[in-house]
Amino acid sequence: MATQSTTLPLPVAANSMGILLPAFTLWWREIVRFYRQRSRVIGVIASPLVFWLVIGSGFGTSFHTGAGAGQQQYLDYFYPGALIMIVLFTSIFTMMSVIEDRKEGFLLSVLVAPVPRSAIVLGKVMGGTTLSTIQGLIFLAFAPFVGVHFTAVSFLLVMVTIFLVSFALTALGFAIAWPMDSTQAFHAIINLFLIPLWLVSGALFPLSGASGWLRGIMEANPLTYGVEALRALLFPASTQLFSLTASMATLLLFTLLMFGIAFALANRRTAKPII
Repeated sequence: MATQSTTLPLPVAANSMGILLPAFTLWWREIVRFYRQRSRVIGVIASPLVFWLVIGSGFGTSFHTGAGAGQQQYLDYFYPGALIMIVLFTSIFTMMSVIEDRKEGFLLSVLVAPVPRSAIVLGKVMGGTTLSTIQGLIFLAFAPFVGVHFTAVSFLLVMVTIFLVSFALTALGFAIAWPMDSTQAFHAIINLFLIPLWLVSGALFPLSGASGWLRGIMEANPLTYGVEALRALLFPASTQLFSLTASMATLLLFTLLMFGIAFALANRRTAKPII
């Protein structure tokens, strides 16, 4: 009996290793795969940077968010939206690898291996989250040009916000890509749903100035709270419609919901093969 009691923890440890090791392997594969394709790295950062400079400079001084000392130029106002755009592009397009892995047969080899599907979800989502978080932090190098100066606490909170947005969007991208076998269909979903999701997040125009029906959509959009949280942290003097606590709590709930959906889809058993 004493021998049996000493061996009881072993299955638990083996089960943990059975999840963490495959998840780490898939996470590392996403990192290496992304940074070997330098055109993707350049495109992810350059596109939002061009949007930020062109759109921000185009509106120039014609846009103000308020009066007096709290007003912002549009280039400043649009900066958090451009940051969210980088996170969105990286998170979503990284999950296109799910479709590519299926076509190449890699996903089949992972699915038939004695690996829990939770490890696949965790590894792929964490890989995309890490990449989009890094890309977002790189874009913070332009923050001093819009008058943003960080303290240790504010920088840590910005990192947490970017991570939560990255994780939620990556899990959403995984949930969209998992049942698909066509990159064209994936692009169609992005153009039809995800880009409009960013457009009505308060990235381009403030929620306070939107019409009634559009304001309702913006308030129901989880990305709105990510943009608002970043704006509150980067520009504390600006007017905020939601408190930082409310924005972060909503963002956390969105993150948990998206990961739960991705996990449920990956573990769902269907008669139709996904390979």
